[in-house]
Amino acid sequence: MGNLLGTWRFKEPSTVEECDSTWGSGSDSDEPAAAEDDSGVSDSVSPGEGDRAAAEPGDASPQLTDSPESLPKMKRSFYAARDLYKYRHSYPNYKRSRQPNEYRNLRFYLNKIPLVPDGIYIEEILSKWRGDYDKLEHNHTYIQWLFPLREQGLNFYAHELTQDEIKEFQSTREAKRRFLAAYSLMLDFYGVKLLDKSGNVARAQNWQERFQHLNESQHNYLRITRILKSLGELGYEAFKAPLVRLFLEESLCHNTLPNMQHSVLEYYVYTIRLPATRRRLLRYARQHYKPAHAFLWGPPPKRQGGGVGTGGSMGAGSSGIRAPAPTPEPQRKEEDSTSSTFTRSGIIVSSHDAVMCQDLAGAGLKSYTGLGSNMVRLEGALMLAGARGGRNEYSEVVP
Repeated sequence: MGNLLGTWRFKEPSTVEECDSTWGSGSDSDEPAAAEDDSGVSDSVSPGEGDRAAAEPGDASPQLTDSPESLPKMKRSFYAARDLYKYRHSYPNYKRSRQPNEYRNLRFYLNKIPLVPDGIYIEEILSKWRGDYDKLEHNHTYIQWLFPLREQGLNFYAHELTQDEIKEFQSTREAKRRFLAAYSLMLDFYGVKLLDKSGNVARAQNWQERFQHLNESQHNYLRITRILKSLGELGYEAFKAPLVRLFLEESLCHNTLPNMQHSVLEYYVYTIRLPATRRRLLRYARQHYKPAHAFLWGPPPKRQGGGVGTGGSMGAGSSGIRAPAPTPEPQRKEEDSTSSTFTRSGIIVSSHDAVMCQDLAGAGLKSYTGLGSNMVRLEGALMLAGARGGRNEYSEVVP
């Protein structure tokens, strides 16, 4: 498997500002909200949203009574920013493996080999698992096979994608057809339906039941991050924006997925490689975020002279997430050292994945030894960790 460790060939970013180019010098922070860009994402209000606005003229959302200056300053997750920076830039320090390229992900999608360790073929998943929500929820070995990446997940039987395999996959019609079927299967699990071959999505017929489950089953949020990344790796970058836009609307406007707000803004938006598309989505989010002064994903404020303000205002890179309590600086240093420990051990996972493992151990998960049924305890630890409030930025469980 490839090695994602950094090398001397490329200096990795060390701050959120260095990781996030969304509001770079090439962006126009004051462009009209209705302007179109190449993302195909519109800022116009959807019919459902317009009906809701007409029916609810008053804002029923709770408002903070404290002034912005009196609130604790939150910070965005550097680990999330760095992880997604590496993804968007195609893992600049990726080291090619000396092992023969077996194309195991492609062969799985051609129905030639089963996923390991369960021994299940892709055709069985596509034909028998659709609508079996209990199986999709509680089985934790299939997601790395259905949505492969160029980084290691926690199913160490799954193989990382390689650049050569990606090229072969994108030119194989049978594999692409099954990949889209797998995407549709997971969307159905989340209460979403795929409308067309352009990636447009909408609520499924059973959306209320599935959204309620998704709002409460937060380990699925990192699964969605993986799905979005895999779409981009395998040639479906354009499919990301419609799904992210739907989740923004549901979490911010309709309050059907309130627990997803952090994940959409901190993770999902930043899986999108085109800065113009990220800007359009973040402008839409800023219009609907409550309280408005707590929206900290940009654009950065401008000084009278045209520069970025640095006083009491907080910009895209220097600010953070909405959370019940800030992460203390000593704790952040402890998390940083934990991430380094995982790297030295030879187990290569994304930075925020490693931190989440340590968080779960600290929450009382002392008997976790692998995958499968033990993930039930993993989810229990997640709920316990979420109740503490201090580690809100790592509320996603590694799939």
